[in-house]
Parts: sequence; C-alpha cells; structure tokens
Amino acid sequence: MIEDPRARPSRGPQNVVVVGAGFTGLAAARDLARRGLRPTVLEAEPDPGGLAGSFRVGDGRLERFYHHWFTSDRHLMDLVAELGLSHQLITRPVGTGLYYANALFRLSSPLDVLTFSALSLPGRVRLGMLPLIALATRRWQDLDDIAASAWLRRACGEEVYRVVWEPLLRGKFGVHADTVSAAWFWSKLRLRGASRGRAGHEQLVYFRGGFAALADAIVRDIEAKGGRVVTGAPVTALAARDGRVTGVTAGGAHYPADAVIITTPLPEAAGLLSGLAPDDYIKRLRRIRYLANRCIILELDRSLSNLYWINVNDPEFPFVGVIEHTNFARAADYGGRHIVYLSRYCTQDDPFLSLSPQDAAAYTTGHLRRMFPSFDPGMILAVHSWQTRSAQPIVETGYAKLVPSHETPLAGVFLATMAQVYPEDRGTNYAIRDGYKVAGLVVSDLAAV
Repeated sequence: MIEDPRARPSRGPQNVVVVGAGFTGLAAARDLARRGLRPTVLEAEPDPGGLAGSFRVGDGRLERFYHHWFTSDRHLMDLVAELGLSHQLITRPVGTGLYYANALFRLSSPLDVLTFSALSLPGRVRLGMLPLIALATRRWQDLDDIAASAWLRRACGEEVYRVVWEPLLRGKFGVHADTVSAAWFWSKLRLRGASRGRAGHEQLVYFRGGFAALADAIVRDIEAKGGRVVTGAPVTALAARDGRVTGVTAGGAHYPADAVIITTPLPEAAGLLSGLAPDDYIKRLRRIRYLANRCIILELDRSLSNLYWINVNDPEFPFVGVIEHTNFARAADYGGRHIVYLSRYCTQDDPFLSLSPQDAAAYTTGHLRRMFPSFDPGMILAVHSWQTRSAQPIVETGYAKLVPSHETPLAGVFLATMAQVYPEDRGTNYAIRDGYKVAGLVVSDLAAV
C-alpha cells in the first residue's frame, strides 16, 4: 500500500526479507545465506518457530501445539544432519488408539486392527487394506476433485466409513467434512504408512530439547552466514516502486529489500499485498478459508494411559484428539510432569475460542473422566492454552485449482505458506521443502533483475 519514493537499494549483497520465522522462513533464509545473499527474517512473536513455537514447562520447552516428525521426513532429516545434530533425534514406536462408543481401542499395529471389535471381521480387513490402496494410487491429481467421504466409502465400505473415518472428518472439519478432497486424505495415509517399523507399529521422531532447540540452531546458522533474525517485529507494510518491492516496514523500522518472501497465512499475506497487487488476486488469496485451532495443555501428576495419540470418534466429546506427549517424549524432561494436549478445530467465530484456559479445561473434565475413569481434576498441576485462527486450510475438492503460485503479481514478492503444500498436510518437513523451493525462485529472480 506504500509507494516508496526512494530508488531501489544499490547493488552489492542483495537484501531479502523473509516475513515469518516459522520453519518455512528459517529454511528459506538459511538457504539464501548459504548462497551469499543477505536475508533478514522478521518475526512478530518473541521467539522463532511459528506454529512450532514453544513455551517453558519446568526446565524444558514444549510446543504450543503438538508436533512430531515421521521417519520418512527426508528434508527435515537432511537439514538436521547438515547442522550436525542427528544425534539429537529420538525415534520411538508410539501407541495410537481410537475412542468410540464409550470404549477405548488400541490401534497401533495390524494385529490391533484385526481385533478391533467395533467393526465386523470384513470391516477390519477392509480397514487394514486401506494403506495398501493408498500406496497403490500413484497420482494424487486423480483424487483432487473427489470428496474424501466418497473415496473412503468406495475403498472401505459404509461400515468402516461410519465408525472410523466420518467421525474424524467431522471432528476436524465440521460442516466442511463432506467437501474435503480425497487427495489430501490420500497423502496423509501414505505418509503414515511410510513411517512404520517392520512389525507395523508407527514410529515417530522428536528432537531432544524440543522444536525450539532446532529452531535456535537454524537461527545460529543463519546468523553465522551473515543473515539476521529479528523477533518482536510484526510486518505492517510493503513498499514498492515501478511494480517491484523495495522494502518492508516492521516494528516502526524500514528494511530495504530486493525481494520478499511471505510465509504467513494467506489472509495476512493478502493484507500486505492489498493495493500493490490486482484486486482479483487478493480475492483469490482470501478465497482459501481456514479453521481455527485451540489446544488446551494439561500438566498432570500422572499418566492418563499408555497411548500417545487417541483419535476421538465421539461427536459429544469437545476435542478431536487427546495427545499424551510424555508417552513419546520423557516426563523427566518436564520436571516429571505428564503432558496432555487436547486439540479442537473449529470455525473462527466459535465461542470456545473465547473461554479462559481454566473454563476450557473445566469444560473437558467430565469428558476426560468418561474416557479415563481414573481421571480426577486433582491430577491437574497446571493448564495452558494456545490458539490460532489460521490453523488448517479447508482443503476442499478442487483445491489444487485454488492454491496460489509461489510467485505473486508484485515483482520480487513470493509466497510460501502451509496452504500451498497440498496435497500434503501441514508439517515441518514440507515447510522446509517449500522454504528451499522459494529460496531458489528468489535467487533466479534476482539474477534476472
């Protein structure tokens, strides 16, 4: 919205401003610094990490929203190796389960699926075959215009869809459940299928010290190569001249820029580009809708179960997932406290977002007792709450046609957001992948200027 009367910065080391210090922005900045450019990362929050940002619990740091990696996350593993930190990776099999019809079922292995009594024997077989069907489907583009609900009914049958998949889709996407693309669901199945050990148990990866420790290591590497990471600096405007970006305003300061990478959710990107890009382009960015998420985090004096991840297939339960983080990481890393995430996706105007952390936690206690009869509110040592309005893009059928390109109509400005990793779901691995990709586009763009 600002026309900068000053000429573009003179040649020399070229300045690239990266908006957002999530893992997309950090990966892009690190790659640019390695190529001899001078990146400056501007982050509104006090610490880097984005949605993987952390807070203190005891002597450790814990993610505000539950996070883990898969053994197949190649871009992530390569980055960690380049930083010389592979010894910090923790790989463990985890227990997963499903809560349905007032009963908790373990679903961690093929044997668990075969003994899943909520389904008939033919239904169990069809459920177990689904990952193979997903692996046999090579082209996600063939599924983009098909609803996940229709694809799953054909692949598994009505019984499996009704018991297993429909409650999960509705729990996460609500009224949008019937419009979710099969391509997105297919991608999640393939990812999880590729992260299993020989016995079929799912294996996940965590970073010793938490995601914050990895973010800090990337920041150190960026700065060692001549880049900067500035926190507490919300970007409020872009400056342009003759149709090309020339700078960024953040925290009351002006940062000259030969190129800009925006990694914020698309509504925020649309706000920054409004008045500098055509109106129809801004409308396209705003066309992609998001769900909000609120995570209530409980510090408990004991464990709820031996399962890491429980999908909740009960429409009366206020959360779609119960994730006991310390059944994956160690409780000793958090002062012996057991950490439980309660995750709820909702519309951006859901009244649940306005509840205090204590009221939100109190709202859940009866439900938790129903799931875990031994649970008592006296087990709760502390309650934390984090939320974001742009947690999950609504990946409707035909979403591939909605996803914007990394290039924008304003020369020198590029987008790299979690709404663009489709058909994959959001994740650190794809954030890093797209950070590298957009860094390459910036290098090519600046070489042509």
